Amino acid sequence: MPTALRIGPYRFYFYSYDCDEPRHMHVDREAKSAKFWLDPDVLLAANYGFRRKELRDIERIIRQNVEELRNEWDAFCYNDDDPTKGD
Repeated sequence: MPTALRIGPYRFYFYSYDCDEPRHMHVDREAKSAKFWLDPDVLLAANYGFRRKELRDIERIIRQNVEELRNEWDAFCYNDDDPTKGD
């Protein structure tokens, strides 16, 4: 489960088996979790416990770092050096 970014109390990550899905990030803080699509625009996909204001804050963080998050996804999921990726 690659961690793409840590900012404040938030951990942004994806699962290795997520590579078959469109680019997205999971974000956790304590026992709360959410999933955001990264393409074509940042969009909340699922929420498990965050309040609306905090989701807006998280979305802002994602938007500010969206290129880095997309690059982390691409580097892991589309790594040409690893023959097990992309099968």
